Amino acid sequence: AVVSTQSTGMRSLGYPRQISMENFRQPNFPLVAEILMWLVKRYEPNASLPHDIDTEDDRVIFIKYVSQFMATKTRLKLNPKKLYMADGYSVQEMLKVVTLLYSAVRSNNAAEESEEVTERSFDISNKIADLKQARQLATEITMNGARLYELLSVEVELRELRTAAVNRPLEMSNIETGMKDKILTVENSIKGTQHKLDNVANDEANLEAKLEKKKAELERNSKRLRSLQNVRPAFMDEFEKLESELKRLYEVYGEKFRNLTYLEQIVDSYDRQQQVRVEEAEKQLKRMQDQMREEEKRLLNQEDTFENLVDDSDGEVKVRKNPRVVGGMEGSDSESENESEYSSSGSELAGDGEMPISDDDEEEDESDSENFDDKDDSDDIDF
Repeated sequence: AVVSTQSTGMRSLGYPRQISMENFRQPNFPLVAEILMWLVKRYEPNASLPHDIDTEDDRVIFIKYVSQFMATKTRLKLNPKKLYMADGYSVQEMLKVVTLLYSAVRSNNAAEESEEVTERSFDISNKIADLKQARQLATEITMNGARLYELLSVEVELRELRTAAVNRPLEMSNIETGMKDKILTVENSIKGTQHKLDNVANDEANLEAKLEKKKAELERNSKRLRSLQNVRPAFMDEFEKLESELKRLYEVYGEKFRNLTYLEQIVDSYDRQQQVRVEEAEKQLKRMQDQMREEEKRLLNQEDTFENLVDDSDGEVKVRKNPRVVGGMEGSDSESENESEYSSSGSELAGDGEMPISDDDEEEDESDSENFDDKDDSDDIDF
C-alpha cells in the first residue's frame, strides 16, 4: 500500500520511471538514490548533491546530505538508517517528501483554477488561522498609522531645524577638531590590534612550551604505567589467597543461611500445627463442658420430677434408677447429692411407714453408685 501510494504520488509529480513493489523486495540503493536526487532537484533545482554512491562511505555521505537538506529546507525529519536500508522501510521515509511536494502541487493547481463563487466559498470556519493573522495585521497597521501621524505632526518643526542645520556655514576649526579626534581613535584602535597580535605570538609560544611539557609528562607517566603493569605486587599472593578463602567462607555462609531458613520454616509450620491443636483441644473442652452442663440440668429436672411423683402418689413410691452421667467431677458431685437425697427421702418414708424400702433395692442402689463412681474415675482419667 505504501509503495502504491508513492508510485501514484511520483507519477503525479512527473517522475518518468514506473515504480513497483518488486523494486524493493531486495535492497536497491541505486534506485533509492535516484529517487532522492529527483525529489531534491524537484524541490530545489540548484541544489548540489554528491553523485558517487559506489562505496559505503559515499553512500553514508549521500544519505546524510539528503537528510540534512530535507531537515533545513522542508522541516522534515527523515530516518537515515531506514533510507540506507533501501527496502520497504525507505519507501516510508521517501513518502514524506512525496506527500509534501504533492500537497504543494495540488494547492498551486487549486489556486490557479477559476471556480464559481458559491455559498461554500464564504465559509471561513476552516480559515481561523488566517482570520487571526488578518486581525493581527490590522492591529499592526493601526498602530503604525498612529505612529506615522505623530511623526508627521512634528515634521514642520523638524524641517525647519534640518534646513537651518544644512544652511549653516561650516567652520574649519570644528571640522579639523572632529577629524583629529577620529584619527586619534583609529590610531588607538590600530595600536590595540597590534598589541593583541604581539600577545598572540607570545601566547602561542607559551602554549607550545606547555604542550611540550605535557607531552613529556604524559610519556613519563606512560612508561611508569607500563613498568607497574609488568611488576607483580608483593601482596598479590596474599590477596589471591584471601580471595579464595573469602569465596569458600561465602559458600559456607550461603549453605548455613539456607539451612537456617529451612529450619525456621519447619519451626513456623510446627508452631502453626500446635496452635491448631491447642485451638481444637479448647473447642473440645468447651464442648465437653457444655455436655456436662446439659447432663446436670437433665438430672435436676429428673429430681424435680421425682419429688413431684412422691408428692402426688397415695403412699406408693416409684423408685427410678439414676442414669449414669458421663463427665467430670461436676457430674459425680451432682450424683452424690441425688443419692443423699434419695436415701434421706427413703428413710423418711420408711420411718413414716408409708413405703418401706427393701434390702434388695438398697443393694441395687449401692451397686449402681459404685458403677457410676467407677465410670466417673475412668472419665476423669480420659479427660
